[in-house]
Amino acid sequence: MRAVIQRVKNAHVDIIENGSVVRRSGEIGKGLLLLLAVEKGDNIADAEWIAAKATQLRIFEDGDGKMNRSLLDSGGDILLVSQFTLFGNVRKGNRPSFNRSAAPNEAIPLYETFAEILEKLTCRTVERGEFGAMMDVGLVNDGPVTIILDSRDKSL
Repeated sequence: MRAVIQRVKNAHVDIIENGSVVRRSGEIGKGLLLLLAVEKGDNIADAEWIAAKATQLRIFEDGDGKMNRSLLDSGGDILLVSQFTLFGNVRKGNRPSFNRSAAPNEAIPLYETFAEILEKLTCRTVERGEFGAMMDVGLVNDGPVTIILDSRDKSL
């Protein structure tokens, strides 16, 4: 499982059909925009690790302006957006291969479980995009602060 986490002042996701916005799926104020990709073979342990790490990252400023507070400390929100392209492989040629990304029948249940884990950890509703939909994601990156987590490569 791989996540790109952006500290945001605000973020939203709109669902696109036939080239037009049909509805806003999720919207947050200050918090984290979390782009998530599920890899073939991922399991609940991967989801638990990413969720715990994301909510405990000390990337929010304290009273002295130092990154010393977590999402849990700051009371921020989360906008979760599925993004299988995080596993895009461009080693050969110029067209990315997404063969490491889990198929929807494997990815959707784990994505939903991941959102539930986040909700339990934060005691807050997690706003979401729509799995498999065409989406426009808008955000005001705060900092900018962007962190990459990978449950199989914890050195990132």
